[in-house]
Amino acid sequence: MSSVELARILIDELIRAGVREAVLSPGSRNAPLAYALRDADEAGRLRLHVRIDERTGAFLALGLAKASGRCVPVVCTSGTAVANLHPAMLEAAHSDIPLLALTADRPLELLGSGANQTTDQARLFGPAARWSATLADGMAPGAIRSAVDRAVAWALGSLSGDPGPAHLNLALREPLVPTGREAAGDTGARAEGPWTALPTARAGIGAGEAIELTPRTVVIAGDGPPGIGARAAQFAAAHGLPIIAEPSSGAWGDAIAHAPLLLTAPWLQRRRPDQAIVIGRPTLSRPVRQILAAPDVRTVGIAHSPRWVDASLALSAVHPEASLAVSPAGNAPPAQWLAQWRAAASVAGQVLAVAALEQQPGERMSSPAVARALAAAVPAGALLTLGSSSAVRDVELYAQPRGDLLVLANRGLAGIDGTISSAIGAALALPDRPAFALMGDLTFLHDSNGLILGPQEPRPDLAIVVVNDDGGGIFATLEQGAPEQAASFERVFGTPHGVDLRALCAASGSGHTAVASLGELEAALAEPTTGIRVIEVRTDRVRIRDQHAALSAAVAIALDAL
Repeated sequence: MSSVELARILIDELIRAGVREAVLSPGSRNAPLAYALRDADEAGRLRLHVRIDERTGAFLALGLAKASGRCVPVVCTSGTAVANLHPAMLEAAHSDIPLLALTADRPLELLGSGANQTTDQARLFGPAARWSATLADGMAPGAIRSAVDRAVAWALGSLSGDPGPAHLNLALREPLVPTGREAAGDTGARAEGPWTALPTARAGIGAGEAIELTPRTVVIAGDGPPGIGARAAQFAAAHGLPIIAEPSSGAWGDAIAHAPLLLTAPWLQRRRPDQAIVIGRPTLSRPVRQILAAPDVRTVGIAHSPRWVDASLALSAVHPEASLAVSPAGNAPPAQWLAQWRAAASVAGQVLAVAALEQQPGERMSSPAVARALAAAVPAGALLTLGSSSAVRDVELYAQPRGDLLVLANRGLAGIDGTISSAIGAALALPDRPAFALMGDLTFLHDSNGLILGPQEPRPDLAIVVVNDDGGGIFATLEQGAPEQAASFERVFGTPHGVDLRALCAASGSGHTAVASLGELEAALAEPTTGIRVIEVRTDRVRIRDQHAALSAAVAIALDAL
């Protein structure tokens, strides 16, 4: 069997296993896959996306997979091209996203020989891949199809209950282009469907059992699949439990608003939780992590896969996700427990409605104001992708939670790389939702190649709001931004860049609008979006630390009256 025949069988089996989108970066060694993908795209069997940058392509596939829940392959050539998939593979591994790397390789006998573009690709992703295998020309058609189905099953977690990235490395020899002499005979295909049928629903990890409640139990929901977060929110609502939820948890609409500010105020000392039920990966807020690590707070984890999250190394018990459907035991909190948290959130919201949006004449907007205004202005049903640095934190701290939005963020490893591409992928996967993204300037610049779409490529309607403080604003709010560290801050943490975002957008053919006030931002967000457009908001990095401290202090003072 030739490499071209192998590629045709492989792509056919992927489609039979449910793949509907694929991402390709150009190369020579992966040419057989490129031809097979082009043919499948032209036949309407899947939709192909081509990107010249493998890292951008991988994050595009990640966004498509995250938003759709389907396995999405990303295809590249050999050598360093494969290494460029690694960041997205790691993100997928830690956020349970069904990404499938299809990497072209040289013939097996050339490995270790010093031949061009040869390295140990089969083991390149290490433990990031849930499963990996190498296929080579000469294999029987049924063996190829079986391996494809196995890779898709591992990616989806069909039997493991643990979705994540998989890897098929393909040792391909010349000829790499169709010759017209390829066999037209048996390709090992069943009459219909995949070679090996798989469950259509993700496997569970055990029967549920009752969760013990205490009089001061809270639910903490970190980043995770929206369906799991929604079940956590239903559990909290049914039993009178406050829920502290990150924007991308799937439970944000039911969350106690501005919870990290409540957790840092003296108000908390009179209403300190004695138990936290944790679902997802709470990584945004230091106050939340401090609660989870506190010796006087019992923590109970809810696992949606065999790999439970316990970053504080303090869990007292772990329950399967099914436990959220079981009536709890113990002593449920009194009605006033939830009422107290809601009252505090209401007070904080009243303070922020004025203080966060204040803008003196001649001043630039603040990042809290941008986050609060954007979260309020986007239409119901919108898709909102948040950058992993200041953007997602500003939304958590200062925006009013909304249950009518789908909020996504790459919080598996919380890197800023690939954010534009992930947002584009999610928007392409969910075309019926108005699509928006919020990110900082460094996040935007880190993936500016994501704006490069060829004239024949599917293009979403996506508005990207960029908070541009000319550098790493988040560091100004951390220890590195303290006054005593000022001498070393600007160059190695502030990292000013001076990039003209309007010119950068023009180079890629992306629309650009600069706004300077709340009214201008709201007007820009209300405009219909066709294609990709960037809304730039210039902010002042020098003032960020003081702005955050002032808002936190104002909320704390107001809560003292409760």
